[in-house]
Formats: sequence, structure tokens, C-alpha cells
Amino acid sequence: MDHYDSQQTNDYMQPEEDWDRDLLLDPAWEKQQRKTFTAWCNSHLRKAGTQIENIEEDFRDGLKLMLLLEVISGERLAKPERGKMRVHKISNVNKALDFIASKGVKLVSIGAEEIVDGNVKMTLGMIWTIILRFAIQDISVEETSAKEGLLLWCQRKTAPYKNVNIQNFHISWKDGLGFCALIHRHRPELIDYGKLRKDDPLTNLNTAFDVAEKYLDIPKMLDAEDIVGTARPDEKAIMTYVSSFYHAFSGAQKAETAANRICKVLAVNQENEQLMEDYEKLASDLLEWIRRTIPWLENRVPENTMHAMQQKLEDFRDYRRLHKPPKVQEKCQLEINFNTLQTKLRLSNRPAFMPSEGRMVSDINNAWGCLEQVEKGYEEWLLNEIRRLERLDHLAEKFRQKASIHEAWTDAVWPSLNPGKEAMLRQKDYETATLSEIKALLKKHEAFESDLAAHQDRVEQIAAIAQELNELDYYDSPSVNARCQKICDQWDNLGALTQKRREALERTEKLLETIDQLYLEYAKRAAPFNNWMEGAMEDLQDTFIVHTIEEIQVRQLVPRRDQALTEEHARQQHNERLRKQFGAQANVIGPWIQTKMEEIGRISIEMHGTLEDQLSHLRQYEKSIVNYKPKIDQLEGDHQLIQEALIFDNKHTNYTMEHIRVGWEQLLTTIARTINEVENQILTRDAKGISQEQMNEFRASFNHFDRDHSGTLGPEEFKACLISLGYDIGNDPQKKTGMMDTDDFRACLISMGYNMGEAEFARIMSIVDPNRLGVVTFQAFIDFMSRETADTDTADQVMASFKILAGDKNYITVDELRRELPPDQAEYCIARMAPYTGPDSVPGALDYMSFSTALYGESDL
Repeated sequence: MDHYDSQQTNDYMQPEEDWDRDLLLDPAWEKQQRKTFTAWCNSHLRKAGTQIENIEEDFRDGLKLMLLLEVISGERLAKPERGKMRVHKISNVNKALDFIASKGVKLVSIGAEEIVDGNVKMTLGMIWTIILRFAIQDISVEETSAKEGLLLWCQRKTAPYKNVNIQNFHISWKDGLGFCALIHRHRPELIDYGKLRKDDPLTNLNTAFDVAEKYLDIPKMLDAEDIVGTARPDEKAIMTYVSSFYHAFSGAQKAETAANRICKVLAVNQENEQLMEDYEKLASDLLEWIRRTIPWLENRVPENTMHAMQQKLEDFRDYRRLHKPPKVQEKCQLEINFNTLQTKLRLSNRPAFMPSEGRMVSDINNAWGCLEQVEKGYEEWLLNEIRRLERLDHLAEKFRQKASIHEAWTDAVWPSLNPGKEAMLRQKDYETATLSEIKALLKKHEAFESDLAAHQDRVEQIAAIAQELNELDYYDSPSVNARCQKICDQWDNLGALTQKRREALERTEKLLETIDQLYLEYAKRAAPFNNWMEGAMEDLQDTFIVHTIEEIQVRQLVPRRDQALTEEHARQQHNERLRKQFGAQANVIGPWIQTKMEEIGRISIEMHGTLEDQLSHLRQYEKSIVNYKPKIDQLEGDHQLIQEALIFDNKHTNYTMEHIRVGWEQLLTTIARTINEVENQILTRDAKGISQEQMNEFRASFNHFDRDHSGTLGPEEFKACLISLGYDIGNDPQKKTGMMDTDDFRACLISMGYNMGEAEFARIMSIVDPNRLGVVTFQAFIDFMSRETADTDTADQVMASFKILAGDKNYITVDELRRELPPDQAEYCIARMAPYTGPDSVPGALDYMSFSTALYGESDL
């Protein structure tokens, strides 16, 4: 440290004769100096647990003088002599004076003997020298000297106050308003300055001194009456008193600065922790939703009815239109929050955030991929099931119609009046019939057999339909099978009864023919009559067969069939209109989505204007995209009509509703991610002072190696990109870059003298790709390229700030935290600081050092 010359000494210390003149001319000054210097010394000695009563007596042995110097300097002096003899006292005082001199102070006419002899003048001069050196010398405002610096500080702090005009260190302070103004400027809650009066100096001075002693830990160094009662207060006493205010408020300023730094760091940590908690919660909620949704989509148990399956399809439409889109946005927001958080952590010199197990972005993407894979098959299954049920309904109706017709035929009277085919076949009318009647019965039986044979095909069709219904898992197969079995059993029974009746008729015919021979003659004579009778009976029978109820029903079915065909034609025309309507809209929306995706990609990789320009452009695009949503909703409505009409193909477009949905979701996700990337680039640029030219250079290099325009670089692409920018990634001549596929690039690397060390490159990849996704985003790229330019807080700086708040202790107390920090941040620290266990610990002491280190370490989340 520089030594003071005689001129510098005169700035803050008077020669010996000046001391004599001062004390002789104004004894009040001695009193003021005694009181002020004693109070000043005690304000420091009390830290060592002692004090002085009489300034010229208590420093005579040099012990308390040495102790005072140790307290105010923070250094250890030579070991003092403990003897009571004069020589021991002189030795101690000399050690103190030598220490003062070692700090660059030239002592004028002050010797150890005078101090030991209790010379008041010399003792006060020595104390004043100490005050100047240790309390005033370091005060400097705009490179002024100590005294001028202290005066300028006072003038600036009191400038806004009326009736205060600080021009010196004597009469400018007599009215007390200067002291009060200093206090009010720094601690306005302590003094109601507006109520002070310039014409009441005693009240003003007492107010200032009392408040300073009570709240600022500044001992009362002067009495108000001494100042008011003296025409010109002692300058040294006033300077000493004012310097105590300076140091009190200077310390407060340091504490405020330290508290501000801590608050800033804590605010960053609290914000980051909140982002981490938000990510964890959103990730948990999204994974839980996926976990609940996948079993619903995996459930392929079909419903029994078309109505129930159509309700399933409606539920799926609700899922795709109402339930899934918000989750797509949540997933996108999750990735945005994650990227923003990682950017903020890098910018604030914090380690990368590692989500809890199973909640990484890759875990979310894997779960989402499983969801979409299951979802993709679910709609296809629904449509196939609806087709199956439509086929089943058709077959079941066909089965019922054919079965009803067959059952009606079986149960119908044929040709007699007796009900049912079985009843007719079981008749024994042949037992009492004549030969001619038997022959007629045989003819009728032959006709019945022909009719029965004709119905064989219908029975086989009924059985075939029943078998197909079984193969298609028709829900009412048991009743179908029972009915089919009944028809088949009845058919077999009809066959058996038909054969049995034929045999009975043929036996009876033979018997009657024998009898007929006996009555031949009679028969010949009765032949005309018999022929007439037989003819009449045949006529009656033929008329009855031709005009049956079945024939009438057939004639009724013809117009019904015509009506059904007309209705089906109208339905198909309506379906074709729906196909064309959907196709026309889809053929516009699909290309529009693709065009927007390409435009967003160009905006994100091209370098037109500043980042703010790009951000503004992207937000305009986002607005135009959101405004397009009603067209998507309208297409959804048309698609619903198509599905409700059971339309399964559309030759008028190659776009399905699912194509449009996926494209729309990707478009919204892409614009949101791109906006977030630009926002993070702005954060990084502003935090690290990257110029627009540097940003353009980074972007141009990145784009050059992003050959697939994916917005990311693979490891080898990233390596080549770094080399192209001249970044040294370690020399290892045995290693290859993996990108030397052209002579030009090889020549470029050789000219730069760069080769890639694999270990160094692996370290870099761990920085830019902490989640090991195998790709490097542009955001991670610029973070890495500018990592050394950031002006960030460190754990050591935070520890130093806590040390100021703790009054240089190695620990801090709850009361100190609550006094110096805002309530929420104080409680944040109290909840997280571990107890301090050092040898100087006191009850309730907290360890701010480990806490500061933890702020920059791995998060507990």
C-alpha cells in the first residue's frame, strides 16, 4: 500500500502546534473529541468484549490499543507484553504505532512515551490518525480524497432534502437536519422527516442520535447540547460520527447488493424448480391418460348390434375430435417447457434437468407412439366390425325371411283342408279310398314330392346362411341354429313321412287293384260316372292350386321390390354426393396443410431479418393456422355423415379424415415448437451477448450440415459443423472425423489443423445431447457455441453474498434470513438449508455454504 506524503497527511491530520492551538482556543473541542473518539473506539472494542472509560488512561499499557487495531484491521499484531513495568507498556504501544506505520501512515510528533504518560493531546491525535486510516481513508467518490469523498457522499445523499446544505464538517451539521436526512435517505421508515423543523436543532440531533444508536448500531458519540452550544463544532468529531453513518449505510448497501444477488439466484432456482414440477406433473398426467386410454383402444370385444358399434364409432370420433387434440397440445407444451427449461438452466449455469425415471421426453414419445399404434388399428377394427354387422344384419334378415317362407310353406294346407304338411302326410285317407281315389292320391302325392324336391334348395340355403352367421360370430347364433335345426329336422321328417305315405299308397293301390278286378265289370259299367267324377274333382283341385295365397303374395312382392330398389338407388345417390363433398374439401385442406408445413420450415431455417422478425412472422402464421380450424371442423362433420351412412371408400380423394387429423396436429405442434425455438434463441442471444451476425453464421453452418432439413444434426454432422466454424475439439491424429467424403472437405480440415478426439467429442455430445437422443438441435448448438460468453452467477458468488448477510460468519440464522430477504425467499432458504455443524456453531445456525453449492448442483426433483 502506498505511503502518505506530508501533503496527504495534512489532508486529514494537523501538526502538533495545531493541536495545541485547537485545544487552547476551544476547550469544547477536546470534550467533543474525547466523547466521539471514545465512543468510536468502544463501537469496535465491544466486538472483542471490552471497552474503555478514559481514553488517555485506558490505552497507556498498549494492550487495548493493540486489541483495537486487531479488531478494525482484521489482522493479528505481534504478541503483547503482559508485564506492568513502563518498558513493557512502551513496547506494546510501539508495536501498535509500528503497525499503524506499516499501513502507510506517517505519524507526526506522536511517540510511545507520550501515550504511556497519558498525554491527552497525543492520544487524541493518535486515535484520529487511526480513524482516518481505517474509517475514512477508503471512502472515495469519483476519485476524490478521503475527506472530500465523505463530504461529496453526504452532499449527494442529502441533496433532495430542503433546508439541508452540507458544505463542511462543522456548522453544516449544527441543526441536525443533515444527520436526519442521511438516516431518512437510507431508512425512511425510521424518521418522519416532514415533521422536523430547522429551528429545533436539539430535537433533530437527539432524534438522529437516538435512532442511529437504536436501529443502526451507531453509538452515541456526541451530545446534542455540545453541538448546539458550540459556535463551530469540532470537525474531527463530526467527521468521525458521519463516517460511522457512511459505514453503516455502506454495509447496508453491501447487504442490499448481496440480498439482491441472492434473490436473483433464488428467483431463478424457484422458477426452474416450478418448471420442473410443472413438467413432472404434466408428464405424469399425460402418461396416466395414455395408460388409461390404451386399454380402451385395445379392447376389441365387438358389440352385438349395429347401433352399439356405431356408438363405439361415435365415441372414437369424440376421442379424436375432443379428447385427443388437447393432449396433443399438452405433449407439444411438455416438449416446449422441457426445451425452455434446459435453455434457462444452461443460461443460469445450472446442470441439465433430468426428469424422474420413466418421465423423460423419450419415454413420453415412446408411450405416445404406442398409443397411436393402437389407435391406428382401432378405427380400422371398428369399420370392419360395422361391415361385419351390416353383413350379419343382412344375412340374419335373409335367414328370417327364408325361414318364415319355408315355415309358412310347411305349415300351410296342401292340398286338403287339413293344416300343415306333416298332418297331411300322416293322414290315412287311403284306408277308406277306392282304387281311383288311391290313384288320385298317388298323383297328388307325386305332385307333393315334386314340390318337396323344389323346396330342397331353400332348405339348403337356410342351412348355408345359418352356417355363415355362425362363422361371422352372429350374436344370436343360438336362436338361428335352433330354428335352422328345427327346419332341418322337420324337413327330414317330411322326407320320411313322404316316403312312408308313398309306400302306404302303393300297397293300398295294389290291394284295390285286386279288388277292382273283382268289380271290373261293375267298374266298366260305372266308368263314365267315375270319369265324370274324377274330372270334376281334378277341375276343382286345379282351380284351387292355381289360385293359392302364395301366388297372391308373389304378386304383392313385385311392387315392394321395386320400391326397395328405388329407395336403394336414392340412398346411393345421396352417398355419392357425400363422397364428392368430402373429397372436394379434403383435396383442398390436405395440400394446404402440407404447404404450411413447408413454409414454416423455410421460415425457421432461412435468415430473413432479426430473430424478432422471424418470431413475428411465425406468430402471424400461427394466427392464420388457428383461423383455419373451422374448415377442419366442417370436414369432420362431413366425415361423420359419411360414417353414419356406412360409406367405406371414396374414389374422389386419397385423403382420409385420419390423414387430415394427423397433418393438422403436426402443423399445430410444428408451429408451436418453432416459435419456442426462436424464443429460446432470443433468450440465449440476449443472455450471452451474441450478435445478429454471429447468430446468422451459426444458422448458416447448421443449415449447411442439416442436409435432410430435419432441424437437427446427427453426431457426425454436428462434428463437421463445429470443425467448419474453426472449433478445436482436441487433437488426435489417429482419429477420423467420419465426414471426409470429399477432397475439398479434407483439405479444409488439414488447412485448419483439426482432428477429432473421440473422448473430447463424447464430452461435447454429453453437453449438447444430455438425454442421449442422438441428435443436436439448433438451440443446443448455439448454447454450446456461446457457452463461454455468459455472465452468470456462481456458487462462490452466492456464498460470498450470504457471508455478507451473515456478518462474515460461516453460518446464518433464521432471523438474519427473514430480516434481509423477502418472506417467500427467506422461507425457501430456511426450508432447504441444513443445520450448520462447524465448531463455531450456535443453536439454530444454518449452513449457507452447502445450500449455495446445491443451488448449482443436481436438482432433487
